[in-house]
Amino acid sequence: MAGERKLVREKIRRVLLKEFLMNETKRAGFGGLDIQRTPMGTRVTLIAERPGLVIGRKGSSINALTDAVQNRFKFDNPQIEVQEVENAALNAQIMAEKLANALERGWHFRRAGHSTVRRIMSAGAKGCLIVVAGKLTGQRHRTQKFKSGHIKYCGEPSYTFMQKGFAVAKLKPGVIGVTVAIMDPKAKLPDDITIIGTPGRPVLPVASLPALEALPEEPATVPEGELPEEDVEPPPPLPEILANASKLATKKLKKVKKELQQLGTGVDIQVND
Repeated sequence: MAGERKLVREKIRRVLLKEFLMNETKRAGFGGLDIQRTPMGTRVTLIAERPGLVIGRKGSSINALTDAVQNRFKFDNPQIEVQEVENAALNAQIMAEKLANALERGWHFRRAGHSTVRRIMSAGAKGCLIVVAGKLTGQRHRTQKFKSGHIKYCGEPSYTFMQKGFAVAKLKPGVIGVTVAIMDPKAKLPDDITIIGTPGRPVLPVASLPALEALPEEPATVPEGELPEEDVEPPPPLPEILANASKLATKKLKKVKKELQQLGTGVDIQVND
């Protein structure tokens, strides 16, 4: 249990340090904190929208923060580094603070929420979720959500690609909590598929293709059970068909005449040969 208690104490100390630096650098746009223990001491990386306000004139502000971290939180030889955020619209903590400030200045929560979503999505984010909770329109607590794009709510992608920030807006009716979650534009989700072409076969433009030689024509294939076109005999001409029909009719008439003569009916049939 001694190791577990030590781990819990260390986590609590880091959370308290984050809250302290967030309050001290609120005007500079606090964007995040990273704490690493090194053999030379403790390196604290502070991400801010305006690093100049954190450093101060001739480093006075950052020196005061370093002394407070060492004396108040008992970190060994702390070294604070300040980094400027690349894109403030893609930082969840900064956008949560801006939305809370807008609510404190009197903006309507729907106008502020939709405006923040448009700004985040126009910066290139894959998805955005904003949750505003508190006394928004009356004396009863309610929750309003603003979302756009692709959002992950649970699982490993939500922990890996969704950056979350939280801020508080203090108004006359009460306290309003603001939560902002932004999906990283460079996030590669497990269901993303990329089709790669066949290696060694570059796609050339039509003008650069060589001229194709005329290929010999292949014989036409004939379905099974049917004769080729050249093996089928052409039909006989029409006069020949009529002559064959007349011969067959004359033969049948002669046969009928012979049968009538045997019966003795006295009926005569003239047959032209």
